[in-house]
Amino acid sequence: MPESFPMVGGFGGKSSAGGGRTSLRVTVAGDKGTGKSSLISAVAFETFPDNVPRVLPPTTLPADAYPDYIPITIVDTPSSIDNRIKLIEEFRKADAVILTYACDQPATLDRLTSYWLPELRRLEIKAPVIVVGCKLDLRDERSPARLEDIMAPIMKEYREIETCIECSALTLIQAPDVFYFASKAVLHPTFPLFDQEKHCLKPRLRRAVQRIFNLCDRDLDGVLNDAELNDFQVNCFGAPLDPAELTGVKRVVQEKQPDGVTDLGLTLPGFLFLFSLFIEKGRPETAWAILRKCGYNDSLELSAELLPVPLKHSPDQSIELTNEAMDFLSGIFQLYDLDNDGALRPAELDDLFQTAPDSPWIEVPYKDAAEKTSGGNLTINGFLSEWALMTLLDPRKSLANLIYIGYGQDPASTFSVTKKRSVDRKKQQTERNVFQCFVFGPKKSGKSALLDSFLGRKFSDSYKATVGERYAANVVDQPGGTKKTLILREIPEDRVKKFLANKESLAACDVAVVVYDSSDVYSWKKAREILMEVARRGEESSYGTPCLLVAAKDDLDPYPMSVQESDRVCMELGIDVPVSLSMKLGDPNSIFSRIVSTAENPHLCIPETASGRRSKNIRQVVNSSLLFVSVGTALGFAGLAAYRAYSARKNA
Repeated sequence: MPESFPMVGGFGGKSSAGGGRTSLRVTVAGDKGTGKSSLISAVAFETFPDNVPRVLPPTTLPADAYPDYIPITIVDTPSSIDNRIKLIEEFRKADAVILTYACDQPATLDRLTSYWLPELRRLEIKAPVIVVGCKLDLRDERSPARLEDIMAPIMKEYREIETCIECSALTLIQAPDVFYFASKAVLHPTFPLFDQEKHCLKPRLRRAVQRIFNLCDRDLDGVLNDAELNDFQVNCFGAPLDPAELTGVKRVVQEKQPDGVTDLGLTLPGFLFLFSLFIEKGRPETAWAILRKCGYNDSLELSAELLPVPLKHSPDQSIELTNEAMDFLSGIFQLYDLDNDGALRPAELDDLFQTAPDSPWIEVPYKDAAEKTSGGNLTINGFLSEWALMTLLDPRKSLANLIYIGYGQDPASTFSVTKKRSVDRKKQQTERNVFQCFVFGPKKSGKSALLDSFLGRKFSDSYKATVGERYAANVVDQPGGTKKTLILREIPEDRVKKFLANKESLAACDVAVVVYDSSDVYSWKKAREILMEVARRGEESSYGTPCLLVAAKDDLDPYPMSVQESDRVCMELGIDVPVSLSMKLGDPNSIFSRIVSTAENPHLCIPETASGRRSKNIRQVVNSSLLFVSVGTALGFAGLAAYRAYSARKNA
């Protein structure tokens, strides 16, 4: 394997033709009398059966029956409605579904669209479908209709149909091909690769092919020369092309895709054309062989075995990107920031992820979770914060996208696992670079405004309730020039109870911030309840979390009682008094620095309830008693030993 193709970034996938599958299960269904059982029996025994049971038991075709060398279990199904539960069960277990109709009974063909295909959709069966016309030997030859003309509108409506074929169990015409196409539909499906309506490669395949092209283009000149094409051929298929074959390939490409070949070699459009040619000529297995050799799975994503992620041994640990990975990302940002304005425009960001299956940040929780300019461009801090967030929530996805955009280092150098938060508390310090803060509070208290402010967004008077949890990530500059990434996670009021019911809910939290509207007595009372519940959960689970109370909307007249009570509650719990701020009037950046500072001192500001204090005192008394008993016992043994020594000397 050439050095230019490391396992994580090159041709490191499995070479098995079936993408790692060791068996297939095919379910055959259709109306009564369409020839299901006869078809199965004829293919299994290579002869037309004289007597066929109403329903055959599961039948297995051996591994050497077809080129992929994978055994196929064929499941016959009854047509009566009395066995519907059994039929549904078999549909759900199937890798592929064959639907049959009888060529001499047009009504059975109509039943495909009136019952069978809609039923599969209703059951949400995701397996590919093969439509098979049986009893071809009984077809009325006077019928002028062609199979293509009949099936074209049906296949256009039901995209799950991979192919259609007609056969005869009596004469064995195309009967074995039925199960070959069924296995092919599972092992080498066309649907994920090619848009039959537009006659072009689907976006995910184009992105994967472009990445493969980049891997092969060792000299980075945008063209694959003969040596690079031969290396590609050897890596994927184990044998080089001779000069005549190479010339023939380029001639075919040039005839159909004029910009696909230059004097230097094959261009990206030409490379893409070859994949289209494979598929349109009925050879999707060639495209899949290349994809799987390059580590792609059936979803056209890198296989999980190529994405090793370090294990966390405790829920209060987290995973961060190393300095080496962060340096790579900073370099990539500068490379794609073509106008050097310190921010990536949407088009530049699309270019950066053009070799990934999709842009990873177009959906929640990553969408709108980072800092952007007023023009909607992603800043360098926003870019690095998105990666920190993705690594925290889904490190395997983070590693995959690093590899997609060109990161070729050992995965071991990509991540670091932090120490347990409980260890940091005992040592009264932490080495973490990424902190996660849970933001609690009642409705309309200002939680969302806090997150918006963190991302540099202007304050808005209009209220919009947060649906589900929301994240905001950014870089915070600390005194001394250090930079830390802070991730705020907003927990809606109606989810707090369920969230805290999980014993490990606070394990991943560095700081818990409870926000309340300082002008609203109900908001304060609800915030107090949440704060006490967070404190109790921390004591019960041993994941005690530093807490900050934030009195928001300081521009409004404060409710007098809430001011006094909040100070008293904080004093009783042993945490700092509330931080007052107004998102509407002032710059709240100091609060984010305060949150980071609190996280950097994980042993401080941990609330302690009265019951928790009593339990702590009891534990201390018990431990002191055990220590006293241990010391007393030790002294007793020492005295006994001394007495025995004295007695021995006296007797001597």
